[in-house]
Amino acid sequence: MRIVIAGGHGQIALRLERLLSAGGHEVAGIIRDPKQGDDLRAVGAEPVFLDLETASVEQVAAVLQGADAAVFAAGAGPGSGVERKDTVDRGAAVLFADAAERAGVRRYIVVSSMGADAEHKGDDVFDAYLRAKGAADDYVRSRPGLEWTILRPGALTNDAGNGLVRLEVSTGRGMVPRDDVAAVLAEMVETPATAGLTLELVSGSTPVTVAVKDIAGN
Repeated sequence: MRIVIAGGHGQIALRLERLLSAGGHEVAGIIRDPKQGDDLRAVGAEPVFLDLETASVEQVAAVLQGADAAVFAAGAGPGSGVERKDTVDRGAAVLFADAAERAGVRRYIVVSSMGADAEHKGDDVFDAYLRAKGAADDYVRSRPGLEWTILRPGALTNDAGNGLVRLEVSTGRGMVPRDDVAAVLAEMVETPATAGLTLELVSGSTPVTVAVKDIAGN
């Protein structure tokens, strides 16, 4: 399969690109900084240079043309303000979804956040982030042309993954290594039966492949 990942230089995205490439897939990662290109090549991904804050739907659709799946893993990141939470965490996700529909890419996976809610209350930047992610998730779920899966990990860590997770509609709060998030995403790319599900993910006791297969059967 050909998979295009928005936010291709993110910590989860780089892990996912390595896994997908090792699995024999053709992987492209969208980045806006050419200096990051070598990092993508090192994990087996093709860098595509595009700024999702300024690009048109047509430009993004051209990148997605011929892809079998799209993964939205972009984010404004720590240190960004309320405005960029809206332009990236919401706006870029909406743009990427619209472009996927235009390009005929039905399989669409979102890396969201536990607690994402368009109606979330609060005035802090993190509150704005949760509203932006929630609004983006709502938009993706409304698109008739997408076979979407939304993954909402708990608190992310850089601990080594052990491949054991808890993947459910509601898990409750918890932590999860980025390694294991990437492993779940890689499995979801190859499991279209997870379409239509919004799932939470934390560390647990179930192997990733089993967890994804089990939830896909529900």
